[in-house]
Amino acid sequence: MTELIDALRGAVSAGHAPPADVRLALAGTDDPALLRKAGRALAALADPAGELRPVRVSVVANCTVGPFEALLRSRLVGAGALPEITAAPYGSFEITLATGGFDAASDLVACVLDESWFLPAEPDFAEPQSAAGHLEDRLRQLRELVTVALSTTNATLVLHTVPLPGHIRDTIVSLRDRTALTRLWYRLNTGLLELAEEFGQVQVVDLVGLLGDAGVRARDERLHAYADLPYTDGALLLLADGVRRVAQARLGLSRKVLAIDLDNTLWGGVLGEVGAEGVALGGLYPGKSYQRLQWTVRALRDQGVILVLASKNDAEPVERALCDHPEALLRPEAFSVSMVNWDSKAGNLRQAADTLGLSTQSMVFMDDSAFERGEVAARLPEVALVDASGEPAQLVTSLVRGGWFDVLELTGTDLKRPELYRARGLRKDFSGGFASAEEYLSALDLKVLIEPVTPFGVARAAQLAARTNQFNLTGVRFDEVSTRAMLTDPTRLVAVVSVSDRFGDEGIVGAVWVDRSAETWHVLNLVLSCRVLGRGVEFAVAGWVARQAEQAGATGLTGAFVPSPKNSVAAGFWEKAGFEARGDGLFAFAPGRDPDPTPSWIPTESGPASEATAHEPPTGS
Repeated sequence: MTELIDALRGAVSAGHAPPADVRLALAGTDDPALLRKAGRALAALADPAGELRPVRVSVVANCTVGPFEALLRSRLVGAGALPEITAAPYGSFEITLATGGFDAASDLVACVLDESWFLPAEPDFAEPQSAAGHLEDRLRQLRELVTVALSTTNATLVLHTVPLPGHIRDTIVSLRDRTALTRLWYRLNTGLLELAEEFGQVQVVDLVGLLGDAGVRARDERLHAYADLPYTDGALLLLADGVRRVAQARLGLSRKVLAIDLDNTLWGGVLGEVGAEGVALGGLYPGKSYQRLQWTVRALRDQGVILVLASKNDAEPVERALCDHPEALLRPEAFSVSMVNWDSKAGNLRQAADTLGLSTQSMVFMDDSAFERGEVAARLPEVALVDASGEPAQLVTSLVRGGWFDVLELTGTDLKRPELYRARGLRKDFSGGFASAEEYLSALDLKVLIEPVTPFGVARAAQLAARTNQFNLTGVRFDEVSTRAMLTDPTRLVAVVSVSDRFGDEGIVGAVWVDRSAETWHVLNLVLSCRVLGRGVEFAVAGWVARQAEQAGATGLTGAFVPSPKNSVAAGFWEKAGFEARGDGLFAFAPGRDPDPTPSWIPTESGPASEATAHEPPTGS
């Protein structure tokens, strides 16, 4: 893989981010030695074009972390982030957390712990249960350190479960006492995992579980004795990957769409050759493995992943097979978009993305054909690829091990997302029968509810801030902690936007953060899901904020636009909403004097749609 290292070095030397295909190749590499070298090569990475999402990480440990920083950097760049990593001095774990000695502006604080921080200095191996009180006390101390640390930052603090070294367990000769110590250690790790439930800013990586699944040796006794480095490179890579998954979810870099093949992927065999009754699905191996994949895909859909069927087949036999096969778990309605034809799969994925109103960068593509994956890689290098060839029993692991779809917390909108995007296709069909955009939008029976966010809506507002790239006016990504703090701040206003129409309820699709500390209110940021663009919802939000400002006695309202490589769709929004350009990306509006920008087809709080000021149907969005 010297080509990968050369490509990374070339990008660093040229002063730009590695191309998308190089980043995905980095993400798909599991060789610790290669990733160490890659991490060192990326230490001076710059991204003047803004292709990567900046992330600041502080590493705090009670031991030597060795190559952890380089491994973490490789994993973060592979996920599409631009990491700035700082490590606290050796031996300063407790004082760093207790005094907030890490970078308070960090997005993540990654803690690395080994067993020595929890165990007594000299365990009583004849009475191992005597360690119970000590372990509980150390867990309590850690909880206190976490509490103090989180009071100084909005960062997500990442902990991990801690493996119990075999030599400590095996030094106890009594099988009963050995079991007792193991039980106490499981209780300790349970307590660590519970911290994620107790603190909204804490995430816990189950390193013990990952080590068992991967079959990776946790310890290198020689390095531990020589350099106080308790973990092997393989174990540190598993931990770095766990931290990457937290960062990916926090930064909104996770994928939304799974595009998946049928033949030799969702079932065994080729439908056109063996017919629906001949495909391997359910029953004994390998059919049970394909059915297990369908079960997993359905479970992902139930958690908000949008499904696209991408198969080179005739549409009618596929429809019959999905409807009639008794072992099929995915029926036609499970797919928000179905691209079953003989066209190129890259073209079909691009068309599916257009139908959904999403970027192809939000897609994961799973296919057994090296040719099809290669064609997609060549034409759409930003699409993540999952190889479905080879052993059918490994299909599920191949799909889920990358954590492509991780989120910090599932929201109600997440759970409804597949149906929301399926309804988008129905809207597109419906729009074909109207002579004008305004006639179509009026017939949609659009309803927009804009209201101050409640504690129950904070997670969704923060998720929108993290994951919305296209209609994101300033790029300021208010996280859950900062958004929640604004609920009780009289100088701030946070509102969420819900949309429904004749095809269904879209849920919360937007959020706006406003500074109302002065006579002139200022919109700190406005984000809106791409699936409702083109309906005038953004103008209704501007009108709502203007009315709130007028009712509060504000004399003016300003907003800003900060261009990015991905938000060109929002360029010109403020001018279209009737705001006057003031230079340097700032725009001004006079509430109560300038015309209300709310479109005529969207009712306002003050009266029916006919009383709202007319606004031209939005174009180019």
